Amino acid sequence: MAEKLAIVVFSLGGPDSPAAVRPFLFNLFFDPYIIDLPTPLRWLIATLISTTRAKKSQGYYAKLGGKSVLPAETRAQAAALEAVVRARGDDAKVFVFMRYWHPMAPEVIAQLKAYAPTRVVVLPLYPQFSTTTTETSLVALKRAAASQGFTVPLESVCCYPTENGFIEPVTEMIARDYAAAAEHGKPRVLLSAHGLPQKIIDAGDPYQWQVEQTAAAVVTRLGIPDLDWSICYQSRVGPVAWIGPSIESEIDRAGKDGVPLVVAPIAFVSEHVETLVELDDTMREYAEGAGVPFYVRTPAVRTEPRFVALLASLDRVLKSCTSPCSAVGARICPPHFMKCPHQTR
Repeated sequence: MAEKLAIVVFSLGGPDSPAAVRPFLFNLFFDPYIIDLPTPLRWLIATLISTTRAKKSQGYYAKLGGKSVLPAETRAQAAALEAVVRARGDDAKVFVFMRYWHPMAPEVIAQLKAYAPTRVVVLPLYPQFSTTTTETSLVALKRAAASQGFTVPLESVCCYPTENGFIEPVTEMIARDYAAAAEHGKPRVLLSAHGLPQKIIDAGDPYQWQVEQTAAAVVTRLGIPDLDWSICYQSRVGPVAWIGPSIESEIDRAGKDGVPLVVAPIAFVSEHVETLVELDDTMREYAEGAGVPFYVRTPAVRTEPRFVALLASLDRVLKSCTSPCSAVGARICPPHFMKCPHQTR
């Protein structure tokens, strides 16, 4: 029987109206992969955070038309991916799954059941693996499949932090913005990623290590002599210790040094509130206040053809390795990262 392929691409999701902001935030902070506490206490904390942050977050989304742009961005990536996969002759359809707002796991499994594929491949729109992004999404999808009696195995790629189809377009966009920034002095490149609480990394999550691998690959490919660069982390929430340095501290340092900044989000493949508002508005204003002479933010890869081609190639990788599997078909994380899916499986 000919293969009927379903590909599921997934991301965080985002509210589709001002009224959806609070429940979206509740879903996010009620996830035990985000806040690892007993259910009653986690419910209280998620209720408190979602209630107190809703108005501020609604203000952020108001700048984007009152809703998240991430679902539309992801649908565009899904359409581009489906076109590539069909062009190579596959009978395939691409589905979108969002972890914390619609379409959520039960909806996507219902769609898969109606499509009746013979094979399902699940692809993260997170280049670097984390339990707080990729693992929680895969667990939610598998639970929904079990509850609805969907028995086709869910094959999944866990990460692709240094694959050329991701690194090449990112590097080219940084090089372009670097040239513009160089008109204002010798630029510093900030390679920004979403932060995580330090305790998650200490528990064996390989995310920070994989971000560092992405950064090293980008810097090597840039090939700029004596490049001034740093990794930084954004989007900190709450009073707990987070991995660093923070983007604010790196902007402060750039202001003291009087250097122009190129900020490149190397853990995001789509535009959303963390890029269009946090980086483009909040951090730009922060940089101006810190005395940074020039600030430019490099775009996400979105539907860049090489990135889409990378996604399209990943189902072939899974035919020769046990799911979940990295894009190279084997473990890439050092052995002490106990949360690497190659180890936990």
